[in-house]
Amino acid sequence: MTEQIFLIDGEHAGKRIDSYLSEQLTGVTRSMAQNWIEQKYVMLEQGSTLKKNYKLAAGDCIHVQIPDAQAVEIVPQDIPIDIIYEDADIIVVNKARGMVVHPAAGNWDGTLVNALMFHCGDRLSGINGEIRPGIVHRIDKDTSGLLVVAKNDRAHQSLAEQIACHSAAREYQAIVVGNPRADSGTIEQPIGRHKTDRKKMAIVPDGREAITHYQVLERYRGYALMAFQLETGRTHQIRVHMASIGHPIIGDPLYGIKKDRFSNLEGQCLHAYRLSLDHPRTGERMTFESPLPPYFTAVQNKLVRETET
Repeated sequence: MTEQIFLIDGEHAGKRIDSYLSEQLTGVTRSMAQNWIEQKYVMLEQGSTLKKNYKLAAGDCIHVQIPDAQAVEIVPQDIPIDIIYEDADIIVVNKARGMVVHPAAGNWDGTLVNALMFHCGDRLSGINGEIRPGIVHRIDKDTSGLLVVAKNDRAHQSLAEQIACHSAAREYQAIVVGNPRADSGTIEQPIGRHKTDRKKMAIVPDGREAITHYQVLERYRGYALMAFQLETGRTHQIRVHMASIGHPIIGDPLYGIKKDRFSNLEGQCLHAYRLSLDHPRTGERMTFESPLPPYFTAVQNKLVRETET
């Protein structure tokens, strides 16, 4: 068990302690924080116990005892997955919107990894450990589309190197709010964890390099269909970059416009539609494509009809 101490400033005064801890500690949900409070892992400096709805005051010194991580057994699950291509070295999967790629706090089962372990058994790369076998790169839970999985360590190393040196190309399409002024361009802004909301990423001066190339494919009335190619693979990269220039992706629950008429979508209109890579064994250049899913084309068709009338 480790301890972290938080000194509360005026900015956070009045906030519930469970909400505050979920923002400050990566991977900690409000329910996890509430459980820690009930088990007396969270206390004021004076040794007083707290309730989960305690509202912080400026000057509070909060001591948090963080339990050691428990070993988690990743169970193979017979979950249908859309396999685009498979051989002895790689699997290319068309991930459905709403599926988490690998287990983490709050999502220990029902993930792509659980499905892959059922499909492949022990024939997955072990480089990323038990939690992420075979996973070379990720796409967000509410983003659909293509990703490649390594079935052995040799393939994993090759694919990771291709992603690092940008020889593997990952291309996305999205519908954004508004019409960007330029038909094409590049956003190069560093991305890091949001300073106050730990569930979000943000453009921060000390963040990691992030480069997104974009092109407008179609313009609608108040919206645009765009294509993106990534040079880097930061968490939420396209979503953060587009929101930063005033054109968030429609349906995005974190970075989108809350009162946009498409804000009730269950996830953003963002799809990884093309993936190009060199096969790790043969060196052959391979390109895979996935058509836009029905939820995406339904929105697109609606916008086309409105623009034409």
